[in-house]
Amino acid sequence: MKKSILSLLPFLTACAGEPPQNIGVQNGRLTPCPDSPNCVSSFATDETHAIEPLAASLADVERILLGFDDTNIVSSEGDYLYAEFTTRIMGYVDDVEFLYDRNNGVTHVRSASRLGYSDLGANRNRIERIRSELQSN
Repeated sequence: MKKSILSLLPFLTACAGEPPQNIGVQNGRLTPCPDSPNCVSSFATDETHAIEPLAASLADVERILLGFDDTNIVSSEGDYLYAEFTTRIMGYVDDVEFLYDRNNGVTHVRSASRLGYSDLGANRNRIERIRSELQSN
């Protein structure tokens, strides 16, 4: 028996998970990563989670994000931008935040999976993809 895509909808939305309630800017920083390896942050100092900030303005980052099919910019206000990235097949959602540091001319980043423990490097790869796009434009 062949199933329609509509019959899979409850499963696919379950993969999205609930939006986090603990994100945003707190004391001039993005929320720290959890202990699980499915998060990277430019504020982290440990090898598992640390990633360099982006050498770009928030406007440049937003311009790059608008070109991605898997991205939904949820909010952008002042020096902060919050976006959701959704995987094509399973519909998993990752939450990605950007915070522009005017004093240093960089954009800090935090990218974390909503569900699961390991992301097989997806969040790190995403930020490096954004960095690459910024450098080539």
